[in-house]
Amino acid sequence: MIHYKPVFKIYPLKREKNRRMGFINFHKNTFKHGIHPPEHKDETNGLPIRQFPFAPVIILPMAQHIGSPSEMVVREGQEVVRGQLLAKATGYVSVPLHAPVSGTIRKIANVPTISGKMSRGIYLEAFPSSSQEVMEGRPIDVETATPEEILQGIQNAGIVGLGGAAFPTHVKLKVPDGKHCEILMLNGIECEPYLTTDHRVMLEQADDIYMGIRYLLKVTGAKRCIIGIEANKKDAAEHLQKNIPNGLPVEVKVVPVKYPQGSEKMLITSVLGREVPSGGLPIDVGVVAVNVATTAEIGRLLPHGRGIQERVITITGPGVKKKGNYLIPIGTPLRYVLEQAGAAENISEVYMGGPMMGTAVSNLDISIVKGTSGIVVFTENEIKKHPKIFPCIKCGACVDACPLSLIPSKLGIMAKFEAYDEMAAKYNLMDCFECGSCSYVCPSHIPLVQYFRLSKSIVRKRKAAGDKN
Repeated sequence: MIHYKPVFKIYPLKREKNRRMGFINFHKNTFKHGIHPPEHKDETNGLPIRQFPFAPVIILPMAQHIGSPSEMVVREGQEVVRGQLLAKATGYVSVPLHAPVSGTIRKIANVPTISGKMSRGIYLEAFPSSSQEVMEGRPIDVETATPEEILQGIQNAGIVGLGGAAFPTHVKLKVPDGKHCEILMLNGIECEPYLTTDHRVMLEQADDIYMGIRYLLKVTGAKRCIIGIEANKKDAAEHLQKNIPNGLPVEVKVVPVKYPQGSEKMLITSVLGREVPSGGLPIDVGVVAVNVATTAEIGRLLPHGRGIQERVITITGPGVKKKGNYLIPIGTPLRYVLEQAGAAENISEVYMGGPMMGTAVSNLDISIVKGTSGIVVFTENEIKKHPKIFPCIKCGACVDACPLSLIPSKLGIMAKFEAYDEMAAKYNLMDCFECGSCSYVCPSHIPLVQYFRLSKSIVRKRKAAGDKN
């Protein structure tokens, strides 16, 4: 289990009234509770997206998304071109994998992943003199395609949530029978400290975003789209507002800066005043929420019938010299990324994702995957090694911080006594989306979010075992 090491000093929380808020949010354009960690975005939010060098060898694990891993359709020694299908989807909750570079399949073997487990994967050696042009596929016309054809096209493109969850997008967009999507919500919040990927996508890929919105409106049946953006990205909000195509039902909403507003449930509360019920999904309140970078990829790939081969990633942190936002081929080894970005010699921790919800890596031989939104590097100067954990002092800071009004202190005590079933049944453990706010504010340095992550995995395993029986 990775121990949470707070990177920032603790800021006093702003206590809010009406903690027992019901369905309607009476706080203007925000959700209750939350925290205000330092943003650390200034070093990269003004840097344009640049193409990252192609690594000599690309490492592609088959398990890159939630659901069933892809199944290889290539063999060792085979030459492939950029954009070619390497692995097919193995079911509905699965997506294919495409070649990020033109090259030769040098080896098919187990490869390391960020979870610590090995996954079946491909070692793809890039052609050093290739132009790396992307092959064209079968275009999907937004005007003539049916919603079913668009959903199939999104799956065929291998698109998953690029905000970090890596959930197959076509599954998320399928409105269940008996439900109705009233509003398409685009998530441009990016509240995670240090990351500016979505910020730059909104500034530089507005046309792709609006093309993606056309596909999403048609596939969900929503009548209008709202783009939610935090106030620290007013330039992006103004840019998108100014470039809304005529006749496209899009509205840009700016909300106050607060973490974890990037959670789709919190965003829906902030913008619409609707609260997604416990155990529910956004569609239960008539909303489908999609990340802006994911939407831009849909708008970029579907008109050409291509599969996703690369994504925009923020590389930043005190331990990086060449900070920036880069378009990086999926499968680029992390070690190669750090070499090219100019990593410091006294690196202490490297996070894939942000410091709040990302994961500290234990192996630099893992590679960039579809869900990698950022790489944040810290040196020994920023990381407090193995902070001493003290007993809970019942201060209530974690309760004030939790955006879902859970009781983290109580859940933490129950986790220590392994009362996992009771945590889920009586205290809504499974509603926790592991934002890390409770761990961030805890003066006793109790790694609450890690306790909850472990507890949730045990509850899921017990449920799966019970279902089999």
